This record gives sequence, C-alpha cells and structure tokens, in this order.
Amino acid sequence: MNMHKYEKIWLIFGVTSLLVFLSVLGVSAFYMGNQPPSCLTTINPEKVDTTKPFDKPGLNKVEGKEWDYELVFVASAFSYNPTKVEVPKGAKVKIIATTKDVIHGFEVAGTNINMMLEPGYISEHIATFNKRGEFLVLCNEYCGTGHHMMNSRIEVVE
Repeated sequence: MNMHKYEKIWLIFGVTSLLVFLSVLGVSAFYMGNQPPSCLTTINPEKVDTTKPFDKPGLNKVEGKEWDYELVFVASAFSYNPTKVEVPKGAKVKIIATTKDVIHGFEVAGTNINMMLEPGYISEHIATFNKRGEFLVLCNEYCGTGHHMMNSRIEVVE
C-alpha cells in the first residue's frame, strides 16, 4: 500500500494525539482519582418537607465542619424556599438543595454556583461569598410555564 507523505504525517499525528489524550485521561482517573461529580445522597421527593435538613430551609450555622453555614434550598413549582436569605460576608457556605417535583436548575448569577436539581437527589456545593451585594438565584432548566418567575435572592452582608 502506497501512502502519500502528508497522509502518513497526519495519521501519525492523529494516533499520537489519541494516545496522549487517553494517557492523560487514564492518569487523571486512575492514578489521581479524579471522577465526575455524582449524586450519592438520595431523598424521597414526596417527603422532602419532613426530611432533615429540608424541613427548615434557610441559613443554619454549623459547628465542627470545614464550612461555617449550611444554606438549605427546596425548589418546587416555580419557586425556591427560602425566597431571600442573608449570608455574612466571607462565610464559607455549603449549599444543599433538592426539588419536590420536576428537574430545576440552581444558578447563582455572578458566581460559579450552578447545580441541577433532580427529584430524589440532593445537590451540594461549597462556596465562599467574599463580595457584598445581592445575588440572584435563577432556575436555568425549563420547568414549565412559570419558569421565568422562579427566583430567589442571596444577600451578602457585613
């Protein structure tokens, strides 16, 4: 079989690139232990209102953890509970959220907080709010006709 010189170069480049990519992926997954995030914690979506910590949504101070506060959100038909919450500036906060009905998004505008809330699963994210101001929490997954009205606010105060 006779191949042109440029075909050989591109074939060698493609195979080499593939081997480098698979090597990096293998080292990252197996040696370094990196894995995609997963929802390990589940909840019965019909009993969200009676299951801790979702029975008392809002900001709760915690002791003996690597974070200072737990911020609990429950999403349901076109609303978040709580609708507004105040967080101290510089506090390390673990956001814990779930939904009772359909898939919702949970995005805090102006930050890197972005989670998908699925019925039966608990989503968590740890963040530090270092900037004063009011942050809008939006649903970024279409959840029905009232989707555009679904929001909440996190106010960072001194």
